[in-house]
Amino acid sequence: MPADPPSPSASERKPLSMPQKALRKMGLLRPVDMALHLPMRYEDETRLGKLGAARDGDALQFEAVVQSCQVVFKPRRQLQAVVSDGTDMCTLRFFNFHPNMQKALKVGRKVRLRGELRGSFMGYSMMHPTVQPAGAPLAAALTPVYPSTADLPQAYLRKAVQGGLARALQSDVFAETVPRDHLPPHSWALRESLQFLHHPSPDVSLAELEDRSHPAWQRLKAEELLAQQLSQWQAKHDRQLLNAPVLTQSTRADGVLAQLLALLPFKLTGAQQRVVNEIAADVARAVPMHRLLQGDVGSGKTVVAALAAAQCIDAGWQCALMAPTEILAEQHFAKLVGWLAPVLQPLGLQVAWLTGSQKKKERDTMLALVASGEAALVVGTHAVIQDKVHFKVLGLAIIDEQHRFGVAQRLALRQKLSDADSLGAQGAGAAQEPHLLMMSATPIPRTLAMSYYADLDVSTIDELPLGRTPIVTKLVAETRRDEVIERIRAQLQEDRQIYWVCPLIGESEALDLRNATDTHQDLCDALPGVMVGLLHSRMPQAEKKAVMSLFVQGQMGVLVSTTVIEVGVDVANASLMVIEHAERFGLSQLHQLRGRVGRGAAASACVLLYSLGEHGRLSDTARSRLRAMAETGDGFEIARRDLEIRGPGEFLGSRQSGAAMLRFADPTADGELLQWARQIAPLLLDQYPQNAARHVERWLGGKSDFLKA
Repeated sequence: MPADPPSPSASERKPLSMPQKALRKMGLLRPVDMALHLPMRYEDETRLGKLGAARDGDALQFEAVVQSCQVVFKPRRQLQAVVSDGTDMCTLRFFNFHPNMQKALKVGRKVRLRGELRGSFMGYSMMHPTVQPAGAPLAAALTPVYPSTADLPQAYLRKAVQGGLARALQSDVFAETVPRDHLPPHSWALRESLQFLHHPSPDVSLAELEDRSHPAWQRLKAEELLAQQLSQWQAKHDRQLLNAPVLTQSTRADGVLAQLLALLPFKLTGAQQRVVNEIAADVARAVPMHRLLQGDVGSGKTVVAALAAAQCIDAGWQCALMAPTEILAEQHFAKLVGWLAPVLQPLGLQVAWLTGSQKKKERDTMLALVASGEAALVVGTHAVIQDKVHFKVLGLAIIDEQHRFGVAQRLALRQKLSDADSLGAQGAGAAQEPHLLMMSATPIPRTLAMSYYADLDVSTIDELPLGRTPIVTKLVAETRRDEVIERIRAQLQEDRQIYWVCPLIGESEALDLRNATDTHQDLCDALPGVMVGLLHSRMPQAEKKAVMSLFVQGQMGVLVSTTVIEVGVDVANASLMVIEHAERFGLSQLHQLRGRVGRGAAASACVLLYSLGEHGRLSDTARSRLRAMAETGDGFEIARRDLEIRGPGEFLGSRQSGAAMLRFADPTADGELLQWARQIAPLLLDQYPQNAARHVERWLGGKSDFLKA
């Protein structure tokens, strides 16, 4: 056999050009990547128009004779030419130009121009139009305009995409994976759809292309949704093949679960009991639970988590609870210690605490408790998944506010949980993957749960505990700030406590917003004799803890804070929430902040202080958010409206990865295609597994792991 050719030396390798680097950065590496890099819009270079029939704002291609061409210096240096097509005149302006441009626009020459027409009382003008010789053949199809970057010119990108598309279509990468009799209704062939979307014929409806309702777009969206569903179904199927500890619910009267239920100072709601039963049935099976527990703010998810932990501990296994912030983790720790410590201590068991800010001595003590199994419950931040943490027998992991953890962190957690050091309770047998319960106080609309969370079982707490008082929400302009401070004085006289939330910590040159430090000083001056605290993310952890402790114990009347108190903080005596520059916050964030009050029997209110800004009006998005907050306190309705405002990608943070799993389809707008994909995915996996694998690889490549997190 001939020897392999020698690999080129470093000196022989050509450095990548800026456009090549830009292609790599955008992930356009393979022919299939190029083929699936679809246009965001199109330009019509298939026909010529006339200035006399055009309107302001039109994208116009026309041929005209150059009347004059000169470099002028007012208001800045520019090349200025005047052309006429016989029906009207147009002034061309170029602020960046080469000498060749002056030659191309020689007086008397007929040229073909294309650009956006601007009309004014001075006549038509075009900024930086494309210039070609007149008489060249017209394009046969609409010209695609692709998503790009500053370092990637459209001409270069078009050529690269066209080359990649041609190679992909010649290969079998776009061979049909869905049997003909199972294709979506009125569906085009896949290759035909791709070819058309890159080069649509000039007679097509631009509206159908732009709103993606054209049959070619429908086929591409159906393909993408099917890839997502296949990946989710496969992830769910793969988990069914894994081993998990069987955490049978104990019936012993002296068991941890029975004692915890007896100690709780309240009765579970019907929804809580239903969810507890769903989780109990899941963890009693020998396959890993992968369940999402969702409920509105204050619906009582923590007690459900505590009961699941108790069932796990009764069965002889450890439980870990991970929260995104130390404040939230501390809140959980305090609650769980209060509920479980009296039950665990007689059994020689403890609740351990792990965070990144711990002193070494305390941390080493906790790590030893976790490794020995003496810590039956481990509560903490992402420190729970660090390399030095070794569980003896981890049976259940609970992730609170799971959307706040990135995909990479959740994947690392699952990998850690399935390490070989998590063996059976008797220490023998194959490695077992613990059960996983994810909690979210941001309800997921049904269409998104069907799409992005199809691999999960979803439990919903859809009622609030008895005794919760409705929260009155008021929209108040910044100009009425003094009235809000008077309201605070009245609440303080009734021995109530107040939150005041600001969007920034200190001064910002970029944004003229009231900040937490200034607001803290203002309230200290306005409320003499009242303890006003300040809490933000840059404070040392010990200082944060001290501030929160004073507020929780009722010694502090007003807490000025950034959004670090968004989730988890539970002070029943707090009855007023003021959110400054509320127009700057997201809808779900506003709802989470509002949920910090109304947790006791006292009537509670949330004041949304808004500023109209320099233009004297709110943006449409800000107005929609504030209106939604004023009109409803239902977290599920809030989530639905938030989805309408932001769209699915931003709502989910692309499942918190930064890389969108769906580029073309919208689960809410493309509900029929989603239903089709949900029906076809299990059939394809069961009857055509090779086709299913090729389909996922084509669309997701290595990204399919992100959907399993």
